[in-house]
Amino acid sequence: MNKIFFSDIDGTLLTSDKKVTPKTREALSNFVEAGNSFAICTGRDITSSLSVYRSLGLDIKGAYVVAYNGGLIYDIDNSKVIYREGIPIDRVRELLDMAKEYGVHVHTYNDNFILTESYNECVEYYRRVIKTPLILADDIMPFVDVPPCKIICIELHDHEKQDRFRRAVLDKYSDMLDSMYSNDYYLELIPRKSGKGNALIWLRDYLGINPENVIAAGDGENDMSMIQAAGVGVAMLNAPDNVKAVADLITETDNNHDGLAPILSKMSH
Repeated sequence: MNKIFFSDIDGTLLTSDKKVTPKTREALSNFVEAGNSFAICTGRDITSSLSVYRSLGLDIKGAYVVAYNGGLIYDIDNSKVIYREGIPIDRVRELLDMAKEYGVHVHTYNDNFILTESYNECVEYYRRVIKTPLILADDIMPFVDVPPCKIICIELHDHEKQDRFRRAVLDKYSDMLDSMYSNDYYLELIPRKSGKGNALIWLRDYLGINPENVIAAGDGENDMSMIQAAGVGVAMLNAPDNVKAVADLITETDNNHDGLAPILSKMSH
């Protein structure tokens, strides 16, 4: 019976130095060679997500990239977007202005660029890993040509300030937006219909895969809906306790020590 494995990238599939270990790569290759499917499922934008996928060097039939925490699903075989959920363009300006009012950095995306109205230490921190090209402009709205799949708020020093912004956003926009932290510094604002769990369910049904044959692994708060929606939800050993609490399995080792490899080997058949 065909299975699909959804994997978060950072802290899950990748080591701390952003590599896939040979043992994990081999286990993933064996998993797909057994006739199963694979989907990267990440908060990264689509450009960065595809870059990571290509760096794996895997020739996988039936591979997908789920980007922006579930806002966009890309079919690798056919080189096309098959699902998109965006924040209404007329709300983007309001959210950017609210971030300025609260003194927190936010940026958003179109299909090819990071879009920001300020270049600062938060952007520099973000781009240590995310190499997507950037547009810096006093007004980014002319470049917002499609409803963006997410807005990210980055705060490196004052978490409480960031959380005040989060509460204000949800007080005003909870009917259309959801939010979660993907790490200690990154607050993700996404459409309410988005999220990794909803994307998993959509792609599972699109492919006609039985719910019990869906495996999902992650290490962050933004992975929790995906872990809960999977037939087998896996939390990394390096995940916080709230993520581990919703998982069916916890890896015996962390992302730096082939945590996923035994799980993939066991689930291949």
